[in-house]
Amino acid sequence: MTLNELYDLAMDECVTVADFYLSKREALSTMDSDGHCYVAIDPSKVASTADEKTKLAHELGHCATGAFYNVFSPFDSRQRNENRADKWAIKKLIPEDELEDAVSQGYTEIWELADFFTVTEDLMRKAVSLYRYGNLYAV
Repeated sequence: MTLNELYDLAMDECVTVADFYLSKREALSTMDSDGHCYVAIDPSKVASTADEKTKLAHELGHCATGAFYNVFSPFDSRQRNENRADKWAIKKLIPEDELEDAVSQGYTEIWELADFFTVTEDLMRKAVSLYRYGNLYAV
């Protein structure tokens, strides 16, 4: 999935995506009481196309899975919600069969795979770990 296709997906799902200055974050998502989702990305904190694509997919993952956390709830796990968003992003940007095809073509280094899929190396590590070990942090 390309960056443009990801923006198209956001539009198809009626998710508003906007450039927005964020003092403490690089990107964020929120859902209003009517269930509409909004994503803000600070363009001054985007390092590359791969970085923008990864950030957007992660924030759309929050929207698609409803993985929002409440800072006022002692029962809510921030990491659980972050993991749900990352898993959604991985499945959209790096489908397992496409990852297997890339490896069979000779792309075996994390940086090579990240370049191939135009994602960050961090997300690629998580993808390899998810598909190999079933979690995001084994590699």
